[in-house]
Amino acid sequence: MHEMSKGANVGLAALSEDIGSVMVGLGWSSDTGEGDADVSVLLLDANGKVRSDVDFCFYNNPVVGNGSVQLLGKTPTADGSEDRISFDLDAVPPGIERIVISASRYDGSRFGDLNDLRLTLADSAGEGLVRFAVEDAGAVSALIFGELYRRSGEWKFRAVGEGYASGLAGLATDFGVDIDDDAEEEAARQQAAGEDREQPDAPSAGTGSRTPPRVPAQPSVVAEPAAQEPPAAAQRSSRPRTAKKKVTLPGITKKSLAENDSWRTARLFPASALKSDRERETRATSVVLSVMAQVPEFGRRLTAAFGAPAGRMETFTEVSLPHGDSPRRPDGVIRVERAGKLWTALVETKTNGSALKPDQVQAYMDIAARRGYEAVITLSNDVALEGSALVDVRVDGRRKHKVALWHLSWAEVVHQAQMLIRHEGVGNAAHAWLLQELLHYLQHENSGCHGFQNMGSAWVPVRRGIDDETLCQGDPRALEVIESWERLVRQVCLRLGGELGQKVLPVQRTRRGVDPRVRRAELADHLCAEGRLNADIRIEGTPGILAVSADLRTGKLRTSIEVPAPEQGYPLSRAKRLIRQLEAAPADLHIETLVDGDGTGPRGTLERLRPEPADILPKDGAQIVGFRLSLFKGMGSGRGNAESGFIRSVDAAVDRFHANVVARLEAPAPRRTRADAPTAV
Repeated sequence: MHEMSKGANVGLAALSEDIGSVMVGLGWSSDTGEGDADVSVLLLDANGKVRSDVDFCFYNNPVVGNGSVQLLGKTPTADGSEDRISFDLDAVPPGIERIVISASRYDGSRFGDLNDLRLTLADSAGEGLVRFAVEDAGAVSALIFGELYRRSGEWKFRAVGEGYASGLAGLATDFGVDIDDDAEEEAARQQAAGEDREQPDAPSAGTGSRTPPRVPAQPSVVAEPAAQEPPAAAQRSSRPRTAKKKVTLPGITKKSLAENDSWRTARLFPASALKSDRERETRATSVVLSVMAQVPEFGRRLTAAFGAPAGRMETFTEVSLPHGDSPRRPDGVIRVERAGKLWTALVETKTNGSALKPDQVQAYMDIAARRGYEAVITLSNDVALEGSALVDVRVDGRRKHKVALWHLSWAEVVHQAQMLIRHEGVGNAAHAWLLQELLHYLQHENSGCHGFQNMGSAWVPVRRGIDDETLCQGDPRALEVIESWERLVRQVCLRLGGELGQKVLPVQRTRRGVDPRVRRAELADHLCAEGRLNADIRIEGTPGILAVSADLRTGKLRTSIEVPAPEQGYPLSRAKRLIRQLEAAPADLHIETLVDGDGTGPRGTLERLRPEPADILPKDGAQIVGFRLSLFKGMGSGRGNAESGFIRSVDAAVDRFHANVVARLEAPAPRRTRADAPTAV
C-alpha cells in the first residue's frame, strides 16, 4: 500500500489496473470509543465550485453524480469503525474535475480529540492502494482528508489534511454552497444568548453543528444554469426542506379482511413448502437476486461495497460455465452495465447453517479469473470477521486480471432491506411491496436465512474447561469461541440497527494499529483467565455505550450502560430525575452511583430506590459523575439457535435492556433524524 504524506499526489493508474471504481475509507479512533463524525463529498467543476445542490453529498443525500458517488455508512474495524464511500470513476459526470472528500464533527467536538485519523483507498478488487494518516488535526470541526481529480484524462489522488475551524459551514461556503442567512442569524443569536441547543425551526449551520449547511435552489456560484426558484411559500419558510418523500412500510397495519386469524395472506415468495436444504438454497438465491434487479436502491446497496458501479443490473440463476471436464453451476450471476462497461460477479449461496466449501469457492475463483469476472460473492448465515477469511482460496498472482472474494451474511441482507423499507424508503410503492415480501420470506422460520446461529464445536468444551478450571491460556478452542462471540455481536448490531433505523456498531477497545488476530488472541487469553465474554455496542442517539458481559462461570448475562450525571441541579435532584426516567423500567434494574476518583458509590435496585432516591447518594459527599444501570439474566447453555441456546439468550437480553432501559433515557443532545434532517435543495 502506498503511504502518502500531506500535499503528496499519485496517479491511480500507476497503482492498479482496476480503478474504474474505487472505495475510500475514512477512519478514526478515540480513547473512549465514542468519537464520531459525518462524512461529506463535494463534486466540483473546473472553477472549483459545486454546479448546484446535486453535487453536495452528505448523510441525507447519500447518492450523487448520477450514482457515481455513494456513502455506504460505517463498517466495524479493529480500531473502531470506518466510513466507506464508493466512487464509480468511469461514471463521474464530464463536468466534474475534482471530488473533495471531507468529514465534520458536531456539538463543539474537534478532530484534534480523535486518534489515528486516516484515509484509505482500495481498487475494485479490494486491494489497498493508498493510505494517508492525518497528523495534528488541531481544533477544527471540519476536515478535508483528500481529493480525487482529473489530469490529462486520468484520475489522481491528493492527500490534503486541511481543517476548518468554522466547521462544515465554512468548508461548504468555500466551494460555492450558500448558507441560509436566517440560519446564520439564528446561530449568532443563540451564541449571544448562551444557548447550546439547536432550535427546531431554524437549525444552525455554524461551527460544530450537526446540521449541515442548507443549499438553496440557486447557489451563488454555479457553472451551469441554476434550478428554478422554489414557490413563495417555500421561500418564506425558515424550516429546511426535506428530501423527496419515499415509500416505507405503514406505521399501523391495516385491519385484515380475513374471516378469521387462521387465514394466511398470499405471498409472492412462499416458504412453507420448502423441505430440503437444496430447495431452500435455490429459492433464497432466486428471491434475493430477483429483488436486487427490480429494486435499484436495494441492488446498489448490496453491491456498491464490492466495487460494482451504479448502473442497469441483471441477475441470473443456475448458470452453467465450463470448467475442465465438467461444467460448474454457480448459484447465481450478477451483471451491471454502466457507460458501455460491464461489471460481473459469480454468487455462491448457502442456507440453514451449511458451510461454504473451499474447493467449490476455489473453482469459482478460477472460472471468474479466466472469464474476466470482477468478483465472487459468497452468501451464507456466517458473518465475516476482519482479518479472518471464511474460506481460504489460492490467488494466482501471475494473472493480470484480479478477482475479489467478498462475503455477505443473510443478516446483512435483512438489515439493508429493513433500513430501506422501514426507515429510509424507496422510489415507489411497487418496490416497497417487493422489499416487504422479501423481508417476510427471509424472516420465515423455514427459509434457512437466519444469520449466525451456532457457537461452534468448541463452545461446550470451553464452558466445561472454565467450570472445572482446566482451560489454559493459548488453547485454540478459546480463540474459536472468541471469533464466534464477535460474529454474534456483529449480528446483534445488524439486527438492532435494522429495527431502530440507527447506526449500531460494536466498539473495539484496542491499541492503535493492533492486528485483529492479535486482538482476538488476547481476548482468548482473557476468557481463559476470567471466564467472561465482553462486548461494547454503540447505538446512535443514546447517552452511553451498551455493554454486554457473559459470565461463563456463573451462567449470567449482564447488560449495562453508564450515563453521565446532569451538570445542573443538586445531587438529590439528579437522582430523582433519573428515577423518573426509569419509572417503567424493570424493578430488578441495578443502579450504581459513579463518583469522582477511585472510590465506589452506593448501589441498589430500582424497586428499593423508587421510594427513597436519596439512598443512591454518596454518604461522604463525593462528587457524582454518573450512574451505571444493569440488568442480569440467565444465560442459555446450548451452542445452537434453539430457545434454550446461548445465542437466543443474548438477543433477548439486549432487546430487553434496550427497550426497557436505554430507550427511556434522555439523549445527550439533539441529533438529526431522517425525517427532519435538512437536505440540499
